Amino acid sequence: MASGGRGTGDSDASARAGAPRYDDDLRLAHVLADQVERITLARFKAADLRVDTKPDLTPVTDADRDAEEVLRGQLKRVRPRDAVEGEEFGVTGHSPRRWVLDPIDGTKNFVRGVPVWATLIGLVDGDEVVTGLVAAPALGRRWWAAKGSGAWTGRSLSSATRMHVSGISRVADASLSYASLTGWATLGRREQFLQLLDRCWRTRAYGDFWSYMLLAEGAVDIACEPELALYDMAALVPIVTEAGGRFTSLSGEHGPWHGHAVATNGLLHEAVLEALTPASN
Repeated sequence: MASGGRGTGDSDASARAGAPRYDDDLRLAHVLADQVERITLARFKAADLRVDTKPDLTPVTDADRDAEEVLRGQLKRVRPRDAVEGEEFGVTGHSPRRWVLDPIDGTKNFVRGVPVWATLIGLVDGDEVVTGLVAAPALGRRWWAAKGSGAWTGRSLSSATRMHVSGISRVADASLSYASLTGWATLGRREQFLQLLDRCWRTRAYGDFWSYMLLAEGAVDIACEPELALYDMAALVPIVTEAGGRFTSLSGEHGPWHGHAVATNGLLHEAVLEALTPASN
């Protein structure tokens, strides 16, 4: 793959060693994103956009549902043995390989005409997220990674720049991005979070997927959220980790499996986890 940073010899060596390769899945993720953005861009700022309220009181649009249906339809054709889990239509299929989809991450932005929203496409193999793509067409940007192939950003596989997290090693020098304060009190960690904000050099609420993509680019050093679903996080994990960062729960468990997230450049991770832990623990 042109953007994978590996030559043919490396690919052949991996194949001989029996190591799984996910380049074809990553190419497919780009194709899926191409198809979905025709729907999402056409509905962005549309006068007749339909907005409903889900049982959890979050908004959902006709674009969310249509986009996920397109993703599922294409996966059923080209990866019929794989399972699929999406925000709008739940889980279908049974397989160690599972595509995890968020058709529009940042629906509230989408509804209000803010261009910071994205389609998230992740592939789980066993208990590990091995491929992730974040496509933000209103920003003209994509970010992606496959296990062992590095993290990249650009408009396409053929036009990409490799990403790496920052080298900031002190919280006092760090830039932290978050989504909102909602949820930190529910976890009993609001005061810890506010104290962490006070310790950082700079804080901004870039929010949603963008916090983590800025982290992977080295523009932000810490991103954390107290309430997240698997489809909010899966695609983000390999992008952060392949860029050299860490992505865990608030308790330090690896991956997107625990309902909340702390992502850092790695150098700051233990300090951030400690800062967000209530004293009674």
